Amino acid sequence: MDTEKSRRTFLKSSMGVAAGLITFPVADAGAAGMLDKFKTVRIGNPNAAPKIKFAAIGLNHGHIYGQIEVLKRGGGELVAFYAKEPDLVAAFQKRYPGIKLAGSEKEILEDKRIQLVTSAGIPVERGPLGVQVMKHGKDYLSDKPGMVSLKQLAEVRKVQQETGRIYSIMYSERLENRATIKAFELIQQGAIGKVVQTMGVGPHKMNPSSRPQWFFEKDKYGGIICDIGSHQFDQFLHFTGSTSAEVVASQTGNLNNPQYPGLEDFGDAMLKGNGGAGYVRVDWFTPDGLNTWGDGRLTVLGTEGYMEIRKNIDIAGRDGGNHLFVVNKKGTQYIDCKDVHLPFGEQLVSDVVNRTETAMGQKHCFLATELTLKAQANANKISFRS
Repeated sequence: MDTEKSRRTFLKSSMGVAAGLITFPVADAGAAGMLDKFKTVRIGNPNAAPKIKFAAIGLNHGHIYGQIEVLKRGGGELVAFYAKEPDLVAAFQKRYPGIKLAGSEKEILEDKRIQLVTSAGIPVERGPLGVQVMKHGKDYLSDKPGMVSLKQLAEVRKVQQETGRIYSIMYSERLENRATIKAFELIQQGAIGKVVQTMGVGPHKMNPSSRPQWFFEKDKYGGIICDIGSHQFDQFLHFTGSTSAEVVASQTGNLNNPQYPGLEDFGDAMLKGNGGAGYVRVDWFTPDGLNTWGDGRLTVLGTEGYMEIRKNIDIAGRDGGNHLFVVNKKGTQYIDCKDVHLPFGEQLVSDVVNRTETAMGQKHCFLATELTLKAQANANKISFRS
């Protein structure tokens, strides 16, 4: 199995747009009425004229293509891009022929037509770029992690407050996963009572031969909790509704890859918020035998039930991703969420136009980053090698 191909297939499938009302296929027909009252209504008009013009700077991670599709789906028009690397430029032009290649970052930053810039550059470069984007009067959508140090976060917060621009981070494990969207809708409507805890795991397949050099340099990617763990901190705040939180404990280590001394291949953390508790675990130990890049899961415990989201695969045998399991007083149900609508792109474009905060609150964005960076910076170092 070509794992990079399977990852691309998953990302592509996650970016389709649902039409009309959502139905709920169920494994047990007897439970079909269990969640009848929960409805999803499609918003937006995919045939409407573009509402904003945007550009891409920094193509170092393939997530840039998902970010662009999110913005296009939401009503954005891609008008320019810039990257230093000829191979990345060539790949981008093959995917998006006819889009203008700018001569520099400055050319894009000073182009008054452009309202938003999106980036999946090397992680250490994302925060400083976002600062420049905001200083030039534009909004910004970064790949995760949006910053790699508390110093970068302080500067980003300062400039965001001064300029009033949007600094958003593309947490795709929540924002572009249909089962996660559906789970939150059901929780809001009382399906499992009050949320008590989230337990998020983000295992990944490393595939070292396909990784660029910066992937193995901690000062470039920020550490494993900073990088892939950032998804889980975002989900913890979102599902518990916490507006303040602290890291109880965290640990990281390079447990099985001494040939890459700058790599961390394991990390976990415990969290406490004013809306609930959380546990996070991330690693680079997904075996080659799994036919996707990682068995990402989120379990949400409530006072009247619980949910498990299998984001990418159901190892019990169901096809595809976006699997949601709900257990409460009424029974147990499986929901295939492949047709659930993804609103983030529409919401973010609307926020750019209307100066609102419907896609992701700025305080939430920065708090998720702050917790992630504190967990990374204060993590105990562990090693099981003698």
